[in-house]
Amino acid sequence: MSMAPIGLLAGMALGFAGYFGGFGAFLLVAALGAIGFVVGRYLDGDLEPGDLLRGRDRGDRLR
Repeated sequence: MSMAPIGLLAGMALGFAGYFGGFGAFLLVAALGAIGFVVGRYLDGDLEPGDLLRGRDRGDRLR
């Protein structure tokens, strides 16, 4: 499945949560969606556990 239908479904879920549950439900659905996205990327092997905790590599910064 391409990313466009997934984005459409995520947007619709957030819209329904915001409309029927208010702003708190909107934030809850958005947070759980972000957590699910990160877990999914980890399970697919696209993300290592330390990737979220490490800072950016600043070795190419001018001195």
